[in-house]
Parts: sequence; C-alpha cells; structure tokens
Amino acid sequence: MTPAAPVLVVSQVEDVTADSVTEVLNRRRVPVVRLDPGDFPTDISLAARLDNAGLWGIAGTRTRVTDLDRVRSVYWRRPRPYAAPPGLDKRDAHWCREEARYGLGGVLASLPCAHYVNHPWRNRDAEHKPAQLATAARCGFDIPPTLLTNDETSAREFARDHGPVIYKPLRSTHYQNPDGRALTVWVEEVDPADLNAGVSQTVHLFQKRVQSVADLRVTAVGEEVFTVRIEGSPGLDWRRHYDALSYSLIDTPPTLAKSMRQYLEAFGLVFGAFDFGVDGDGRIWLYECNPNGQYAWFPESITSKIVTAVADQLQHAGEHRAR
Repeated sequence: MTPAAPVLVVSQVEDVTADSVTEVLNRRRVPVVRLDPGDFPTDISLAARLDNAGLWGIAGTRTRVTDLDRVRSVYWRRPRPYAAPPGLDKRDAHWCREEARYGLGGVLASLPCAHYVNHPWRNRDAEHKPAQLATAARCGFDIPPTLLTNDETSAREFARDHGPVIYKPLRSTHYQNPDGRALTVWVEEVDPADLNAGVSQTVHLFQKRVQSVADLRVTAVGEEVFTVRIEGSPGLDWRRHYDALSYSLIDTPPTLAKSMRQYLEAFGLVFGAFDFGVDGDGRIWLYECNPNGQYAWFPESITSKIVTAVADQLQHAGEHRAR
C-alpha cells in the first residue's frame, strides 16, 4: 500500500464523529476522501470497471477524484439514504434510488484493497437486535429475559412473570409527529395496564428491567477495548441525561473482553459499541451492541483515545489485514 493511498470516509456532512477521525488523519498527512452516497448522482460521479483484473475505475466528488483500486481503508459511518435526481415522478425516482443503492453501494462495498471499519453489510447484519441477543448468548454474555411479540396475551404473561419490564424500539427509525417535529422513542418501563390491542400492530421488544447501579459503554476498535463506567443517570435511559452523568475509564473485565472478541468475530466487525447494565450484585448484563455507535460525546480525555484507535485502524490498513 503506497503512502498516497487514501482513506475513504463514507458519511454525511454533519457527523462530528467522522470529523474527529478525519482531523487526526489530516494531522498525520494521510489522504482522506469524504463521500456521502446521498449526494449521488448530483454531486458524485462513478466510472467503475470490471474485468479479469477485478474492479477498478474512479469515483469523484466536486473536489476529489479517487482510484477505486487504491483506497486503503473505508470508514463507513452515517451516510444519508441514496437519492434520485430532482424532478422525477415517484415511480422513476424509486427506480433510480434502487439502482444507485445496488450500483454505487455495491461498488463501495467491493473495493479490492480496502480495510473496512466496518463493512456496510456487516453493519447491516449486526443491527438486528434479535440477532445481537442470540449471538451474545452464544458468546457467554448475560442477557436479560426478552420477549419479541405482537401478541397482547404473551406480552401480559411476560410482564407478569418478569416485571418490572421495559419496552425498547428495535431500531432508531425516523419518526415525526403530525406537525412534522422529529421524535425519539426512548427506552421506557411498561405499565402492564397499557398493554392493549396496540401490541398487535407490529413487533414489540419487551425485556426484564435490570435494577442497575451503573451502566457500561464498552467500545471495541480492533484489539483495543475502552470501557467507560457511566453513573448519575436520574432516569432509565441514560441517553436522555448526558449533562447529569459522570464517566470514568476503567479496566475491562477479562471475561467480558473474551465474549466481546467472540461476538465481533461472529459478525465480522472491527468496531462495536456495547451497552451493559451493572446490577447491585456486580453482575453485568448486555443490552445491545451498536456496530456503528457514537463516541464523540465522551469527555475529550476518553474520546481522543477512541479516535486515535480508529485512525490507527484506517491508516495502518495493510497491517490489520495481514494479521
């Protein structure tokens, strides 16, 4: 891999996490090309060729042109959805978006020399919470009793047997109220009296509530693991109370590190952000693993360590593939 081989950052413009990693790579004089598939085809051009030599060609933005067969690594972050040119009717726009997703998306997922953090298809596979929990159980994590159902009776029985019970969404899906204001569906404790026919409308995830005294956010980047103990949350979902929290970087329990390594290998991930609850007996319960989780919101002393580890992965791509 030559020194001039670039790192491709695939993300939208407003991504503070990607910005932090890009700044480190820039200081190291590592070439970086940033590309958002949501800008295609208006602001991105593609000329990818395939023959007996494999995949090669170029992709260009308004300011950069990249040789597809020379990209050293790809940091796949938070790109916008694939788009269609303005002015098309609904049917034509849908067709163009799907062609872009399978065409440009297929090329970006097939770069011959690239080390992915993470590969987009590995991210996709690892985003499903049922697959996360099933895999985690095989890897030796402690999993709170969980029910996925659209059956009201089953939900009531689960709440009776395992209460108190929480509800959590299966995905951070974009949601708006009637006025167009974006809403977030938080993790909430379930009042059994609220379990009604609405349960039948879609799949719901219910889980026994862990009576936690602290939370852990554990970020794995290749062989490096950063475990942050989070305390001070006045509510169930600590993401609603960032300003009230305290963060401390602690040693990762060896058994936890072993299970995490097995989990990442099972999904083919380089990066993973694990969320755990610690109960009063010190038992650690896995909630989920976000294969593309955020970390720039930590205090700078913690964030900088994770940013450095990600930048190392992207810069020294050939060394990581050779292991």
